[in-house]
Amino acid sequence: MRLFRDSVFCVSGLIGAVIGVALFGAASYLPTFLQMVDGVSATESGLLMVPMMGGMVLASILSGHLISTTGRYKVFPVVGGLISIVGMWLLSRLEEDTSRQDYSLWMGVLGLGIGLVLPVLVLAVQNSVPAADLGSATSANNYFRQIGGSVGAAVFGTLFANRLTDRLQVDLPSGAAYGSGGDGTGLPDPDSVTPQMVHAMPGALRDGYIAAYAHAMPRIFLYLVPVLVLGFLLAFLLKEKPLVSHTDYAVQQDPQDVHDPVVPAARTGTRPRHAAAASPTAPPPTAGVPVCGTVQHHDGTSVPRAALTLIDVGGRQIGRGATGEDGRYALSTPGAGSYVLIAAAGGHQPRAVSVTVGDRPVELDVVLGGAGRLAGAVLTADGTPVREATVTLTDVRGEVVAATRSGREGGYVMDELVAGEYTLAASAPAFRPAALPVTVQAARETRQDIELAGGAVLRGVVRATGGRVVEDARVTLLDAAGNVVDTATTGPDGAFRFIDLSAGEYTVIAAGYPPVATVLQVAGGGRTERDLQLGYED
Repeated sequence: MRLFRDSVFCVSGLIGAVIGVALFGAASYLPTFLQMVDGVSATESGLLMVPMMGGMVLASILSGHLISTTGRYKVFPVVGGLISIVGMWLLSRLEEDTSRQDYSLWMGVLGLGIGLVLPVLVLAVQNSVPAADLGSATSANNYFRQIGGSVGAAVFGTLFANRLTDRLQVDLPSGAAYGSGGDGTGLPDPDSVTPQMVHAMPGALRDGYIAAYAHAMPRIFLYLVPVLVLGFLLAFLLKEKPLVSHTDYAVQQDPQDVHDPVVPAARTGTRPRHAAAASPTAPPPTAGVPVCGTVQHHDGTSVPRAALTLIDVGGRQIGRGATGEDGRYALSTPGAGSYVLIAAAGGHQPRAVSVTVGDRPVELDVVLGGAGRLAGAVLTADGTPVREATVTLTDVRGEVVAATRSGREGGYVMDELVAGEYTLAASAPAFRPAALPVTVQAARETRQDIELAGGAVLRGVVRATGGRVVEDARVTLLDAAGNVVDTATTGPDGAFRFIDLSAGEYTVIAAGYPPVATVLQVAGGGRTERDLQLGYED
C-alpha cells in the first residue's frame, strides 16, 4: 500500500487507465470496421493497423532519446495526450467512402499520441519508487492500463451494439427482420453477425449492414474524446522528479574467491583437491534516498555530460551516471550513510565531495574548475609592447602555477589553468615589475593586459675644473618633492647611473668628501704629524 502514497504512481496509474480505454477500444473494433466496410480479410485488416502501431513505436523511440538527452519527461504525456485527442477525433469522422490514405494517417496520429504517453508513464513510476519496489510498481501500472482497456472494450462494445441495433432498423430494407431464426429466413442477430456473413448476403441487405456499421462505430470514437481529455488534464498533475539511475548492486567476486576446478586424483590414490568455498557475501543493498543537484562552473554555468560516480566509505561503487544538457544529475543510494561523490568532465579538474544521506533527498551542487586559458599583452603606458618580459602566475598560496615570456608583440598565453583567483606579475629589464589580481574563468579564455612602468635611465660624469673626472664623488638623486630617490658613487671614470626611473622632474647633487676636523697641539721647536682620512658616512 505504500506505493499509493506516491503521487507519481497514482497519477501515472490513472493516466494509464484512461489511455488503456482509448487504445483497447480503438484496437479492438477498428479491424472489424475495416473488414465490414472495406471488405478486407482479417489479415489485411491487421496490416492496415500498422500505421497506428508504427506511430507508437516511432513516438516511443523519439521520446526515449529526448528524455535521455534532456532528463525531462513530463512534457511528453501532455503533448501525447493532446495528439491522442486529435487522432481519436479524426477517427470519429470515418465514413463508408473514406480513403485508406486518410484513415491510415488518422491511425498514425493516434499511435503517435499514445506512444508518447505509455512508455513515459512506466519510466515515471520506475524513477519515483525505490529499487526494491520496481517490479511491483511496474506490474501495478500495467495492471491499471489493462483494467482501463477491459473497461474500455466492454463499454465500447455495449455502446456499439446499441447503436448498431438502432441503425439496422433504419438502414435495412423495409420488411427485413433479424433475430427470428426459426424458419431459416430471419436475419442473424446483430450481436452475432460477422463480416463473412454480411458479405454473403444479398446486395440490399449487405449494403444495409455496411451502412449501419459505417454510421454506428465511428461515433463511438467521438465518445472516447472526452475520456482522452481527462487523461490530458491528469498529465498536468504528473510530478517530474530528477531521473535516478537504479544501479544493479551485483556482488563482484574476487577472482581468488571463485571455486577452483576439481583436480583429478593422482595415481598414488590421493583424494581430489577442492578450493575452499567462497565466503558468503552480504545481500546487496537496495536503492533509497536519491542524491541530486547540478554540476557547474565557478560562474554558475552548467557542465553538461559530466561523469559522476558515487562510492561508499569502503570504496565500493554505489551509483554511476552523467549530467544532462542542463547540468542536472541524480543518483540513487542504498540508504542513509556517508558517501563520496566524484565528478569529472573533459577539460576540467575532477573533484570529490563528501555527502551524508539521511531519510530525505539530498541536493548537492558540485563546482568543477580547470581548462581555463589566460592571455594578454605586456605593454608600456603608451601602448608599446614589451618583448621578452617574464610573465608569472601565482595562486592564493603564493605557489607559481605558470610562467612564460612575452612574444615580439608583447603577447603571452597560459593554458590548462584551474579556474580561480590568481596574481599575475610581469618584469623586464629597465622596467619596474608589476603585479595585479586576475580571475581565470573555467572552460573559456580570460584576457588580461599588464602595464610596465618606468624604464628611464639617468647617467653622467662628475668633472672638476679643467675637465678632470672626479673619482669617488657622491651623487644624490632627489625627486620633485625633495625626497631621496637613489644615491651613487662615481668610479675611476667619474661616471654615475640611475635606472628604472619614472618620468618626471629630478634634482642631481654631486658632492666631494665632507670636511674632517681634528684637534691637536703643536709643541715649540718640535715636529708634529697627524693624518686625516676623508670618506663618506654610510
